[in-house]
Amino acid sequence: MIGAIAPLDGVSRWARGNLLVIVLLVLGTILLTRFAAWSRDRIVAHIDARSSDNDELVRSEAAKHRHVVAQVVTWTALAVIYVVAAVLIIQNLGVPWAGLVAPAALLSAALGFGLQRFVQDIGAGLFITGERQYGFGDVIHIAVAGVNQQVTGTVEDVTLRVTRIRSVSGEVITTPNGQIVQVTNLSRDWARAVIDVPVPSSVDVSHVTEVLRRVVEDAYNDERLRKMMLDPPTVMGVEKIEVDTFSVRIVARTLPGVQFDVGRELRARVAAAFRHEGINVWAELDTGRATGGAS
Repeated sequence: MIGAIAPLDGVSRWARGNLLVIVLLVLGTILLTRFAAWSRDRIVAHIDARSSDNDELVRSEAAKHRHVVAQVVTWTALAVIYVVAAVLIIQNLGVPWAGLVAPAALLSAALGFGLQRFVQDIGAGLFITGERQYGFGDVIHIAVAGVNQQVTGTVEDVTLRVTRIRSVSGEVITTPNGQIVQVTNLSRDWARAVIDVPVPSSVDVSHVTEVLRRVVEDAYNDERLRKMMLDPPTVMGVEKIEVDTFSVRIVARTLPGVQFDVGRELRARVAAAFRHEGINVWAELDTGRATGGAS
């Protein structure tokens, strides 16, 4: 009878000691995970609030970088918490480390092959974050390995492993960082709206140029549009000549991320001015390339 009670007593002592520690470790891990996520949300909300107060149209590069760093630091902290919790739980389970050496070696070899892509993604994520290639809210084109068509959209999240962007049509596209081979950032420092205006060759070039100069001058005097522009738009002159038409180019340097809005507004104003002057536009007004640049 006493021999039968002894094992139960040992189990009882283990439950009161090690099992209690394991339960506390699990609960502590859950609480730390929630606290890390809560801290990240508070920091991101603070960054967003400061960005809104400073500039309603565009985030500063520092704000975008801080947003990405907050996401990466949180992700790293969670990984550390999980690893430390797992080690402590294994210790309290009484599993001898010496017996884990051989299985750990085999597991490491298997993971080494299976997680090559994962490690590649993490390394690329570190470079993206450290070099400030893009950040939350940026409009980017990314070329993905093995995909012929570029992905375009607004960055919604950047972690060490993946980049999530929302396309113009609303889809959320998740791309592993290690698969990104080229990035075109349309929201870095400043951007440019390029509008090519096709005009019938029978129309006087000087008259067209004068009309366009009035259009861009009126647009720059509009307080709403002026907030989006860094300087007055420029009528560059004739850009292309074809058999029946010629194209006159307008270039406007804008705040990052709003070049498309400025381009659409200028196109509408050009169409209205041409209609008023009796000038027919043979082809669709083309925004050309709305590009980003460095100041």
